[in-house]
Amino acid sequence: MSQEVISNVICTVCGCSCDHLQVTIDNDKIVKVKNACAMSSGKMLGYRNERTTQPMMKKGTTLKPTTYERAIDVTAKTIIKSSSPLFYGWSLTSNEAIAIGVDLAEETGGFFDNTTSTCHGPTILGVHEIGESSCTLGEIRHRADLVIYWGSNPVHAHPLHMSRYTVMSKGRFRKSRSDRKLIVVDVRKTDTAKLADVFIQLEPNNDYELMVALRAAVRGDEIEQETVAGVSIDKIEELAEMLINCEFGALFFGLGLTMSAGKSKNIEAALSLVTELNSKTKFVIMPMRGHFNVNGANNVTTWLTGYPYAVDFTQGFPRYNPGETSAVDLLARGECDSALIVASDPISNFPYQAAKHLTSIPLITIDPHITPTTMCSNIILPSAHVGIETTGSTYRMDGVVLETRKLVDPPKGVKTDVEILSALLKRVKSLTR
Repeated sequence: MSQEVISNVICTVCGCSCDHLQVTIDNDKIVKVKNACAMSSGKMLGYRNERTTQPMMKKGTTLKPTTYERAIDVTAKTIIKSSSPLFYGWSLTSNEAIAIGVDLAEETGGFFDNTTSTCHGPTILGVHEIGESSCTLGEIRHRADLVIYWGSNPVHAHPLHMSRYTVMSKGRFRKSRSDRKLIVVDVRKTDTAKLADVFIQLEPNNDYELMVALRAAVRGDEIEQETVAGVSIDKIEELAEMLINCEFGALFFGLGLTMSAGKSKNIEAALSLVTELNSKTKFVIMPMRGHFNVNGANNVTTWLTGYPYAVDFTQGFPRYNPGETSAVDLLARGECDSALIVASDPISNFPYQAAKHLTSIPLITIDPHITPTTMCSNIILPSAHVGIETTGSTYRMDGVVLETRKLVDPPKGVKTDVEILSALLKRVKSLTR
C-alpha cells in the first residue's frame, strides 16, 4: 500500500490542540509526523507502545483475558451494586464519550469528576466569583502586543504555544517577535523566563499579594511599602505602566498560580486585575489547560448538569461542592465503594490516602495504555486513541471546538470509548429498568 500524507491533523496531547500537523501513514501505521512538538511526536509515533489490547478481569490476584461483553456485564453489576460509585478522568477522551459518562453517573447515582479538580479547579471557582474577559487564541495571535505568562512554563508544558499563538507567531497585525513584549512572572527563572523581555521573580506563595499590589498600581493608588512578594514597588509600578500602555494584552496563567497558597483567591485577584485593565486598554486572561480535552470535560459536564466538575448524583439530582464532592476528597474520606476511571491515571498522581482507597475498592479502567492504574484494576477495558484511531470532538483551551479525525485503525478487536460506554450504559439500564 502506498504512503498517504494527511495534513491539518489535530494534536491530542495538550490544551493547545495544534491543528497543523502533517502525518504520513504507511500500511495503516504512522511513520512520520511533521510540525509537531516533541510531546506530540512521541504520542503519534509511539501510540502502539505499552498498549492494552485484550479486556482483562482479575481472578484472585491475577488479571486474566476476558471478552468485552463479560467485562461490561460485570462492570454494570458492580456499579449498580455500589451505593456511591465514582466516575473519574475524562480529559483525554472525546466530548461524545464524556456525555455518555455523565448519563451513566446520573443513571447509577454516582459522583462524576474530571482532572480539573486536581489542576484548574481554583480557576473555575475564581470565574464563578468574578467572571472573565477572554477571547480565542486566534485573536491573541493577530492582535496581542503584550503577553504575560504567570506561573506557567510553556517552553516545556505547551511547547508550541508561543510559536503558534503568542509572541513568536506571525499574526495579521503583529508580524514578528519585535512587535510584541513578553513578561514572565514566576518563582524561578524557567526556560520561558529566559526568553522574556521582563522577568519578575516573586517569593513562593505570594502571588496574591503581588497581584493585589499590581492592581493597586494600575489604579494609581499609593503603595506604602518598599517591596511586595520580594518585588520592589518601583518594578511593580513600572510593570503596571507597561500593562496600561499596551494596545492588546493577554495574561496566561498555569498551575504555579492555581496551586500555590491562595488557590481560587489568586485567580479572583488575576481576574479582577484584568477587569481593572479593561477600563484603560484591552486585556484578556486565559488558563493554560493541560490535557487536550480537559476544557471539553468541563463544558460537556456543564451543559448536562449545570456544573463543570465534582458533580454528585447520589441524591438523584446534580449537586456541586468542590472539596466535598471532588474525587480526591471523596477517596481520602473513603466514601466511594467502586470507581470507573476513563482515560486517566490517578494511581500515579493522587495523594497517598486517596490512591490507597482507590486500590481497595472495585476499580475498572478504560484506557488505551498499560498504566499504574490499569495494573491495580479489577477490570481493564482497552480503548482506541481519540484523534489517532477514532474521531471525536474536543475543546481547545480557549473554548474553540475542534473535530479530530481517524488516522489509522485501532488494534484488532479494540473498541472506542464511545462504544464501550454506550454498551455499559445500555447494560446498566437493562438491569435497572
